[in-house]
Amino acid sequence: MSSTTRGGGYDSPVKTAFAFSGAIFASTLLTMVGIFQILAGIAAIAEDKVYVEGIEYVYQFDITTWGWIHLVLGVIAFVVGICMLLGQTWARVAGIVISIVGSVAAFAFMPYYPYWSLAMLALYIFVIWSLSQLISSRAEL
Repeated sequence: MSSTTRGGGYDSPVKTAFAFSGAIFASTLLTMVGIFQILAGIAAIAEDKVYVEGIEYVYQFDITTWGWIHLVLGVIAFVVGICMLLGQTWARVAGIVISIVGSVAAFAFMPYYPYWSLAMLALYIFVIWSLSQLISSRAEL
């Protein structure tokens, strides 16, 4: 017995189960990314020696400004992640939106802390993909 249809796609229950498990993981991941962003923001606001000011580029802000950007994005991501885990429907779209904004911020922050920025960018992209799958399958969390 095959789990695929004539068109080559998966049956709805399989796709829904995949989207559901991915959404649980994405919700948890978004909550963790929010915590990471909060900690990165606090480190930058406290003017810790974690970040190095290097070359000048177009998106250059003061480290304290980046700290506030990370702190605000982190708090919003954390709240949206918790709301997704609680089954709030609006949080799915909000999760995609905050992940897009977070991805842009991670890209712009790359000269200060490149490996951290790449890791955050990858996590945000996975959250966007997973939530998009959940929305397209209309699965309930």
